[in-house]
Amino acid sequence: MLSVKFWGVRGSIPCPGPATVKFGGNTSCLEIRADKRLVIVDLGTGIKPLGDFLMKNDFREGPIDTDIFISHTHWDHIMGFPMFTPLFIPTTKLRIRGPVSYEDDTLESILGAQLSYRYWPIRLNELSAAIQYDRLQETSMDLGDGLKVITKYLNHPISCLGYRFEYQGSSIVTVYDNEPYRNLFPTDPADPDYDEGTAIEGEQAAKEENEKLLRFFYKADVLIHDTQYSEKEYRNGKIGWGHTSYEHAINTANKSKVKKLVLFHHDPNREDNTLESLEQEYRGKIAGKTSMEVMMAREGLVVEAGEQPERRSG
Repeated sequence: MLSVKFWGVRGSIPCPGPATVKFGGNTSCLEIRADKRLVIVDLGTGIKPLGDFLMKNDFREGPIDTDIFISHTHWDHIMGFPMFTPLFIPTTKLRIRGPVSYEDDTLESILGAQLSYRYWPIRLNELSAAIQYDRLQETSMDLGDGLKVITKYLNHPISCLGYRFEYQGSSIVTVYDNEPYRNLFPTDPADPDYDEGTAIEGEQAAKEENEKLLRFFYKADVLIHDTQYSEKEYRNGKIGWGHTSYEHAINTANKSKVKKLVLFHHDPNREDNTLESLEQEYRGKIAGKTSMEVMMAREGLVVEAGEQPERRSG
């Protein structure tokens, strides 16, 4: 069975407090299970409670040995790394993989910069775990035990990867942080910088990149998609910030025949009551128009990929 559990669902910055208790205030961290095989996606602050859970449960069965995939190195996606308890256990083995935006920086140096005395009392070379760091680009990898991952570049201000995990015919796809591709060249003939050929090429390039994404999550059992903004918010000053609206994510997921869409990377200003209202609003808009399930990500939520009739409730 392939499943995902959410330990951190926020974007930009942690937002603990009484108004975020139901959905949670930790930044992005996912626990993916392919039967007993464990994979972690992102090292946001949600990695702290996940690490504590692993020490109380998985560690009883043997040393922690897992793959960690990072979508990108913006701080909200890596800031929980120093508080991941298995790092301080000598038997832990971690393979940390993700994209890097600058040729002179390694993934190890970017993560390790947090573990310096100016920020943290323990340095990178003082960690007890055995850690392997791998820079990723677009690729396909066999992780063993029947688990496969495919990577896809996303549209964000720095290099960012989406991941498609496949196991025994089921799939879970992560697409965050991501903004729909758009034509960056002037399309108004009255614009002094307008060039008809360039404008046409820009439109075609954006269309092709968006179609690649549609193919990337085509018929996914579970799609976890960036939805930091509403379409109105996106159009009102958020274009170019690297995020997607609820409306765009829902429309493209439905077009790609996704079975379950999880709306993710909540804006830190979204309180529980607002997220509940938005969840009901968008479910209502698609009711009777699609069989796709839509839900808001919340800490503790577990979503299974594929059909699991024996665990479904009426």
